[in-house]
Amino acid sequence: MPNFSCAAILFDLDGVLCDSTRQVDREWRDWAARKGVDGDAVMAIAHGVRTIEVIRRVAPHLDAESEAAAIENHEAHDQTGVVVMPGALELVQSIPERRWGVVTSGSRLLAQNRLRHCGLPVPEVLVTSDDVTNGKPHPEPYLKGAEGLGYGAAECLVIEDAPAGIQSARAGGMKVLGITSTYRADVLGHADAVIGKLAQVRVTSNGSGKLGVEVRWEVCLFG
Repeated sequence: MPNFSCAAILFDLDGVLCDSTRQVDREWRDWAARKGVDGDAVMAIAHGVRTIEVIRRVAPHLDAESEAAAIENHEAHDQTGVVVMPGALELVQSIPERRWGVVTSGSRLLAQNRLRHCGLPVPEVLVTSDDVTNGKPHPEPYLKGAEGLGYGAAECLVIEDAPAGIQSARAGGMKVLGITSTYRADVLGHADAVIGKLAQVRVTSNGSGKLGVEVRWEVCLFG
């Protein structure tokens, strides 16, 4: 039963707070079919990575900026099948204000719409693809999240569902809790611990200003 002590918690969005895997898969496969791109190749790298970077890798012959803008605009206004992750609302409500934020590879419009659709609060600190030069797995997104909350990277705990996000947080010097909503536990082996659902996480605040994060019934614990 691992326990963490931190000053703040940074959440990925898709696959962590919002269950959007089916919608993301549908959006990308529809786009791939229209553009004559291998849908399986797209989905092999799409989770946790900025849209523009996926397009640059799988379809370098296309105008990545315009394609990404079109995909993200459509996705932002189509929340069909997207639901809140079980336990997400209760978890964020248990954390004091300004002690948590969201770091996502999606656009700001998409993130805001998805959070509202799922009945989740839009945090004051919301780092999106619009805010960074380098997306995950580069550490820039999570470092910006920590900076926005006013804490050092080592004081933050990240909750992630994708290898790219875990790499981003670890490269920034943060502890990471992986969740098996999108990938198997063995694929998330660079996380400090891996859970199957958010209900396994309990956050408490103590007099020192630190947050205590208790992880119960973990799927796997690494290192």
